Amino acid sequence: MHIPDGFLDVKIWAPTAVISICALSYASSKAREALDERQLPALGVMCAFIFAGQMINFPVAAGASGHLLGAALATIILGPWSACLILATVLAVQSLFFQDGGIIVLGANIFNMAVVAVTASYYTFRLLERLKAGTMIAGFVAAWLSIIAAAVFASFELAISGTAPLGIVLPAMTGWHALIGIGEGIITAVVVAFVRRSNIFGRHNNAGEVTANEA
Repeated sequence: MHIPDGFLDVKIWAPTAVISICALSYASSKAREALDERQLPALGVMCAFIFAGQMINFPVAAGASGHLLGAALATIILGPWSACLILATVLAVQSLFFQDGGIIVLGANIFNMAVVAVTASYYTFRLLERLKAGTMIAGFVAAWLSIIAAAVFASFELAISGTAPLGIVLPAMTGWHALIGIGEGIITAVVVAFVRRSNIFGRHNNAGEVTANEA
């Protein structure tokens, strides 16, 4: 899902960069209000876990790659604001030091994976929990949809930029990521269920509780 430099037109990477900067600025202010020093080690652990998961990727279509994302896991356990910052940090490090994703299009990659995916997973998880779907089911579906949402946005960005026809890139991206999403969903469901039972991260192990404190 990492888009390299040269694959997006300025009319795509420029506005997504602006949106990402605004989103990160807001997320940073909200995260400072919600987190205390006891939660900071959890952010580091989650950041390292997601970084490792995203480094295992493979080409999909039109220069983009497929990989685990981790947006839902971070969102459910630590809340959407912290998740946004974690994903953005991981993507920035990968782009700057490992050439995994472009530097010029970093804003677009952050938009897709740290904004769109986090938002999709957050609201999906909350909705399913309110419908009494259960933690594991809600976590699985939230993770799967977060992957698909990010892949769809990336596909449209590539198509609008003229990199590849939408009829080719959209089925390729969503098809592969639908399969990746199954693995991500299972990992997310199991980890979230364990964290909730053990109460490792205190009040931040519940997306609903995070909302009440972070909104």
